[in-house]
Amino acid sequence: MAEISIEKKSVENADFVFLDSGTGGLPYMLHLKEKRPDAFCVYVADTRNFPYGQKSAAEITASAQAAVKLVLRYFNPAALVIGCNTISVTALEQLRASFPSLHFVGTVPAIKQAAAVTKNKRIGLLATQRTVDEPYTADLARQFAPDCTLIKRADPALIYFIEHDFFTASETDKKAAVKPAVDFFSAQGADTIILGCTHFLHLSDVIEKAAGKDVRVVDSKEGVVNQALRLVPEPSAACDSLCKTEHRYEDCTFFVTGPDDIDESPYKILAEKLNIPYGGILRETEKAL
Repeated sequence: MAEISIEKKSVENADFVFLDSGTGGLPYMLHLKEKRPDAFCVYVADTRNFPYGQKSAAEITASAQAAVKLVLRYFNPAALVIGCNTISVTALEQLRASFPSLHFVGTVPAIKQAAAVTKNKRIGLLATQRTVDEPYTADLARQFAPDCTLIKRADPALIYFIEHDFFTASETDKKAAVKPAVDFFSAQGADTIILGCTHFLHLSDVIEKAAGKDVRVVDSKEGVVNQALRLVPEPSAACDSLCKTEHRYEDCTFFVTGPDDIDESPYKILAEKLNIPYGGILRETEKAL
């Protein structure tokens, strides 16, 4: 089992750390690297606490606070991108209060964007149960899409498929996995689908094809990355020796948090496919922050 020690793999003063419950935030990190190749990035999947979407608000907040402490202990980033809608709509305010010196960038459902592109004012939101139920999500709809009908669907089965099976799945398996959600929104007459959980971005092209040319599929990736780059406009010196190889992401090490018996093979496969290093398991230590 892979294990990473602080001495061997920690990186002080990373530009950005991307935190999610699993693999969902990876497209956000890679999109930032496309826009700013000189940025030093690290990815942390809080697999020990996956899935966040089925937890209570108190459990989500406690898990996210513990994960942020772990990130600070290892990487001390200039900004922490919460690549998870569930954490963002549930716990971001508490995280900012608990860690006031850290720049946070949240990820929330792209309701404003969907309202701008819908033609029939019927918008589908595909998300976790917690994101669907959170008052914050309803507030976003009232603020940015008051004249639209928001059709909500929680899909934990699809999230589980993406986290555990997607990276070795056939195209037939992927199409079958998204079909229930696409059919649900089609039956409700939605002409726009919001990918309200970052995991779904891994299947965005499959969802777009299944939904058809008359349905728009939107996400928050561009807005989140732009906000992160506004907060950290200049890269640290740490990337000088690590960001040299074109079309590789040698600084974007991908870590998980456990548990001890976690099957790391899907994450290793994913890292290899994305051409980024797999770093192993980040473990709690007695080292004080």
